[in-house]
Amino acid sequence: MAGHSKWSNIKRKKEKTDSQRAKIFTKLGREIAIIVKQGGPDPESNSKLKDVIAKAKAANMPNDNISRCIKKASGEVDGADYEEIVYEGYGPSGVAVIVEAMTDNRNRTAGDVRHYFDKFGGNLGTTGCVSFMFDKKGIILIEKDGKIKEDDLMMEVLECGAEDFATEGDYYEIITSPEYFSPVREALEKKGYQFVEADVEMVPQTITKITDPKHIELMEKLIDHLEDLDDVQNVYHNWDEE
Repeated sequence: MAGHSKWSNIKRKKEKTDSQRAKIFTKLGREIAIIVKQGGPDPESNSKLKDVIAKAKAANMPNDNISRCIKKASGEVDGADYEEIVYEGYGPSGVAVIVEAMTDNRNRTAGDVRHYFDKFGGNLGTTGCVSFMFDKKGIILIEKDGKIKEDDLMMEVLECGAEDFATEGDYYEIITSPEYFSPVREALEKKGYQFVEADVEMVPQTITKITDPKHIELMEKLIDHLEDLDDVQNVYHNWDEE
């Protein structure tokens, strides 16, 4: 997985998780809502729901919150209808950026996303302008706790069907194809492993370095402001933050 290191932004992401937990739960709730409406409220028959429940638990979302989101989406409680939209563009120094959103107001979200691209030295592009530079991969992070033997874990994840295994900072990183993400995650869950993160993400094929300090500051602000938007679920980019 040349050019990809989850460790490069996990520390900043974890800090945001700690300080903005309520907003993260809201975004997870929207994701649960869309998946329930697409495939039903039973995680045994809706594998995507099972995956997002695991993702929510990794983010320490309480079981009561998860159940309430499922009930709301299945019609037991009134809730808004959301649609998925993906925006693509370039940040400072030509960094490729993908923004995944879930919204009940397409015009509002498009305006907000475009505003931040323009404000922080970027350029919102057309569909497909940067997505060809990314691969969709399952990413599972397990924290090093001193109890897990790296060689044993590596053998287990590869036997489960994972594509790759790496040690990044304080975490073990497991990479899968999108098709094998659910089976690998479920197999590891049954073995008792707990995840810091478990999701299907857009992984850059190559990375872009920024040398201009002003552009670095603008890129950081672009990512932070996009991630803080209520409608934005994920922001992916190919900036080498190390």
